[in-house]
Amino acid sequence: MNRYLANKKPIALFVAPALILFVVFVFVPIVQVFYYSFFDWDGVNAATFLGLDNYKKLFNSTLFTVANLNGLKFGLLITVYQIFFATIFALAVSDKRVPFRKFFRTAYFIPVVLSVTIVCQLWVSIFDADHGLLNTLMDRLGIDWKQNWLNGRYSAIWAVAFVNAWQWMGYQFALIVAGMKSISTDYYEAAELDGCSTLQTHWYMTLPLLKDTYNFCLLVSVTGGIKAFTEIQIMTRGGPGTATNTLAYIMYKGEQVFTLLRLSFTRRY
Repeated sequence: MNRYLANKKPIALFVAPALILFVVFVFVPIVQVFYYSFFDWDGVNAATFLGLDNYKKLFNSTLFTVANLNGLKFGLLITVYQIFFATIFALAVSDKRVPFRKFFRTAYFIPVVLSVTIVCQLWVSIFDADHGLLNTLMDRLGIDWKQNWLNGRYSAIWAVAFVNAWQWMGYQFALIVAGMKSISTDYYEAAELDGCSTLQTHWYMTLPLLKDTYNFCLLVSVTGGIKAFTEIQIMTRGGPGTATNTLAYIMYKGEQVFTLLRLSFTRRY
């Protein structure tokens, strides 16, 4: 291994193309964005230096605050939901006493391979305030808690986040199942000989040994919350008002959002 690593020129030759692409298409644009953040520039005319004015407008904007809070809510829900249920289901299908284990493994992963548009349209119908399945079910059960799920100021972001959590839970499930398969059966045999129950075995052995898998699952969930966009665009388009705006969505909205930021800043000062 040391002999191969000592040959620097071939290593540099193979790394150079990827490094050049990264610098040109990732690093340089990031530096340019940071530089032009201190200017008022439309991309065509001469730029006017503003100093920190753009950042003052940004951090004093209620829209920016709402977008960050929505990103946190989105990430929190999908992280807790996906990792919790993915763990429960993975532990269940790993038990040989559970019937139809192969069927459930496939069923849990099916939403992941579906189109996001199809999934969103399905849940838009379910969340419909007048004829949706969810409110109708509550009505039939005599539960007086009918909600305008996608048009409520506080409920909309949680409803949209739930759709993302529901669809991508199967991906986390597959990761955890793969992690469990990498655990040697010797540990389980030793735990059985020591008289450990199934619950004790999973709590004190399986879950700690999945630490690296959980770290990756957490990374996937958090980044999913930060870049939340697709479900919002399809289901609510950022509404009602700005209730489901996230950072990714306000970046997409562009000039319209910058106008709102200016108005918000003007009202404050």
